[in-house]
Amino acid sequence: MDTTNFAIASSAAAGLRLGSEGMRKNPTLVCTPLMAETVDKMVIDMSLAKASGADLVEIRLDSLKDFDPHVDLKTLIGGCPLPTLFTYRPTWEGGQYDGDENERLEALRFAMEFGADYIDVELQVAHEFFNTILGKKAEKCKVIVSSHNYQHTPSVEDLGNLVARIQATGADIVKIATTALNITDVARIFQITVHSQVPIIGLVMGERGLMSRILCAKFGGFLTFGTLDSRIVSAPGQPTIKDLLNLYNFRHIGPDTKVFGIIGKPVGHSKSPLLYNEVFKSVGFNGVYVHLLVDDIADFLQTYSSADFSGFSCTIPHKEAALKCCDEVDPVAKSIGAVNCIIRRPTDGKLCGYNTDYVGAITAIEDGLRGSRNSSSLTGSPLAGKLFIVIGAGGAGKALAYGAKEKGARVVIANRTYGSFQLHIASYPGFCVWHRSLMKWLSPSNGNYRARELADTIGGDALSLADLDTFHPEDGMILANTTSIGMHPKIDETPISKHALKSYSLVFDAVYTPKITRLLREADESGAITVSGLEMFIGQAYEQFERFTGLPAPKEHFRKIMGDYS
Repeated sequence: MDTTNFAIASSAAAGLRLGSEGMRKNPTLVCTPLMAETVDKMVIDMSLAKASGADLVEIRLDSLKDFDPHVDLKTLIGGCPLPTLFTYRPTWEGGQYDGDENERLEALRFAMEFGADYIDVELQVAHEFFNTILGKKAEKCKVIVSSHNYQHTPSVEDLGNLVARIQATGADIVKIATTALNITDVARIFQITVHSQVPIIGLVMGERGLMSRILCAKFGGFLTFGTLDSRIVSAPGQPTIKDLLNLYNFRHIGPDTKVFGIIGKPVGHSKSPLLYNEVFKSVGFNGVYVHLLVDDIADFLQTYSSADFSGFSCTIPHKEAALKCCDEVDPVAKSIGAVNCIIRRPTDGKLCGYNTDYVGAITAIEDGLRGSRNSSSLTGSPLAGKLFIVIGAGGAGKALAYGAKEKGARVVIANRTYGSFQLHIASYPGFCVWHRSLMKWLSPSNGNYRARELADTIGGDALSLADLDTFHPEDGMILANTTSIGMHPKIDETPISKHALKSYSLVFDAVYTPKITRLLREADESGAITVSGLEMFIGQAYEQFERFTGLPAPKEHFRKIMGDYS
């Protein structure tokens, strides 16, 4: 899909302003769906939508418990401070109305007659509806003819045929909503939107379709939906209007806006969009950063190969696979065996991979040690000579192990499965007294060999995560959790029991949602220095921002933004 030469074909864009925020860069409308059960609550929500920055409201008549078209439509239209879109969605199209079909369509005709700005009619009944309003259509009212597919996203050819069918009904505006089984499905909706010759609403439902609701502003969509409350949505995957306007800076997305994002699974917990979008806005950089729920990173990168998609951050579980997808890999990232930052080089479109994890994490851990009374006098790295235990052998684990080894630490990898073992006794001078015990802990396993392979690569040792609770060859060790254990929503989990934490002088947790994990809380109670994953997150983000933008990272602003997060 090549969208690099796309430009929004609407003169309206030139005349749309944002007041104190300056010129808006797209004409895409933000519509707030109202799903209240009473007319009075609908009227209240209309004012909330206006105060939140909506351009119009969608009044979902099928959500009302009691509805008198002759009376209530006039109240709703007369009491609305914004343009109105009326939808009366039947159950057979994903709505709540299961009554008489003629009465439903009659209510939409009344809405048109009483002054609605838009009405939504389903494709299945569109011809019938238009036949009943021949010569009677209000000039002010625009008819959206919609099609909803709750199973999948059809091929580009089938989508094109669907658009033609909708146009043939006499629709003023085409609406297609499909379901994302894979994030690559969204590309087909973008392609249809970009090439549409009529106003079109093209959205993809579900978490994997989220970026369709944000980037429609870039690719020329007529409108998107933003809810007042994240718990009340009219379709799966809708963001809040607050997030659309404030988190993603929706009004400032234009045809030439560069797209960045965090590739992961899961990914919705990530605070990366919060950080990067705020900093992009503060420095005047024309970019938007989105959550990207990706199942197959190679498939994703192959699909979104245009220059519009300029760079990506990579998180669990894609950091190692990302390295294989890059055309060029930085030597450090190659040594680590994992990539957490991908840049599309503007000159030739090649993907270049980097690893910024190890710098962010190791610096945070060193700062934590230097801040303690016992380590403040060290001139070199306070990690030199320390026994450094890394939990996890994935991309982040590799970065921490590499960084610790570079600083002179003796590294042990703890993983759920660790592979066969041969002790590198040279790495542990003076530890013959626990050689027998360690040999017992590090006996062969029938599982995979990730921990053992990583230990061999960096010249360290490996043990099973199950044996970590009884592994205490010395006091003053460093512990670094690089797995997702303890991450929201499983905040009661921890990779190691509290009694075992007494052997550690510092405990680091790469998880930062929540900011204080159970592991960190129990480590603090055990007397260890604790370092939050937020420190690693901020530290690794500096270099990524500079690679994304070519600008120096405003480090104080980074810390201020994340300082408000808890």
